[in-house]
Amino acid sequence: MNRVFAAGLVLLGVAGAGVVLGLVLVAPAGSPPAASATPPPARPSAPPPAPDQADTAAVAVLARAIVDAIARHDSAAFGKLTCRPQTAEALAGLQRTWDAAGPVTAKLAAPPELRGESATAKVHVEAAGGTKDTPFPLRKENGRWCVPG
Repeated sequence: MNRVFAAGLVLLGVAGAGVVLGLVLVAPAGSPPAASATPPPARPSAPPPAPDQADTAAVAVLARAIVDAIARHDSAAFGKLTCRPQTAEALAGLQRTWDAAGPVTAKLAAPPELRGESATAKVHVEAAGGTKDTPFPLRKENGRWCVPG
């Protein structure tokens, strides 16, 4: 696969993961626990709720839109899938990376994995220089599924 294209995909994945990690590290943890003589009662751990059909469908649509944007080298379409508006400079850089990569094919490597209000879509890309599987983190924000970063 073209190294420029692979580097662009890696940078997108790293940027998304960095935003999520940054939010986790910076977000306030809430008020400190009050000191007490007795420990709080242990709560039984319940399995996470199964994703509802609406979230499953929304994540599938988002994952297909990511694949489509990559295959068409459409940075503007990809920019609409992000949780935060992207700068014109960032989208232009992505577009240059994709244009330099030449023709590619893209598809989902597997169905997206949904975990509560986060998910991962693994995209398989093939180009003249080889193949690459890139996991895209997804997040539900304000009722909308999007790509962090």
